[in-house]
Amino acid sequence: MITEKVLIRVGHSPDPDDAFMFHALANDKIETDGYQFVHELQDIETLNRRAFDAELELTAVSLHGYAYLTDTYAICACGASMGDNYGPMVVTRQPGTIADLKGKTIAVPGTLTTAFLALNLCLGGKPKTPSRESHVSGDAGTFKYVVYPFDEILNVVERGEVDAGLIIHEGQLTYMNQGLHLVVDLGKWWMEQTGLPLPLGANAIRKDLGPQAMQEVTKYLRESIEYGLDHREEALGHALKYGRDLDDRKADEFVGMYVNDWTRDFGPRGREAVARLLEEGHKAGLIPNPVNLEFIAG
Repeated sequence: MITEKVLIRVGHSPDPDDAFMFHALANDKIETDGYQFVHELQDIETLNRRAFDAELELTAVSLHGYAYLTDTYAICACGASMGDNYGPMVVTRQPGTIADLKGKTIAVPGTLTTAFLALNLCLGGKPKTPSRESHVSGDAGTFKYVVYPFDEILNVVERGEVDAGLIIHEGQLTYMNQGLHLVVDLGKWWMEQTGLPLPLGANAIRKDLGPQAMQEVTKYLRESIEYGLDHREEALGHALKYGRDLDDRKADEFVGMYVNDWTRDFGPRGREAVARLLEEGHKAGLIPNPVNLEFIAG
């Protein structure tokens, strides 16, 4: 008798670090027993908003987005993207300082991204429109913002359509190719403020799967991460398909920034960093309610 496999729809970003992390699951490199994994690739802001409707059993989320999802999702203890003294960046056409960003219009990759939360903490912003509400532009008090797809932000800054851009993913390694200047690295700024890495993204697993399935699916995610780290060249070959404007060396560097020991497990310091970030967001009025964190080991 053939037992039907449990469908696990997986959402993650079409970028090299997520592709590296999910290579083994996407390409049948590990045995997943009674589960069938189907992958859906979308930008992180779209995945954050889909998670409000709990569409996917396993999904990449921003830690900022997760602040609104605790009723339906828990965090996998593996699969973190941590900025360890580096992270999202604000770039401009001319050199400038953090103070110069006050009152300016900044292109951002989504209001539920952790990058947007960190930007507001850095600039003392407090958006008049709550982050959970979907909108394309707004006023954060100390700056204005316009939402763009993450892979368009460098171009709109270069063309002068906005004053500055908040960049995530591989743009952190390529912005200088378009003659742009770094104003602030928010991961470095956060480290200076707290002594902690900046937790950017995680994988969230839907609670209605039940404790056993949540642990088993998290175990397969961990095995996929371990496979990539143990078969780096092979996994990089898969990741390169998603490395916009990255050569092999840059792709390797980028993957190393966001798939590493932090990705194997948040660990005590990583969990402390998540709690501190969301606590600071709540204290600043950027996150409406205190966040109760739940991590699932696998």
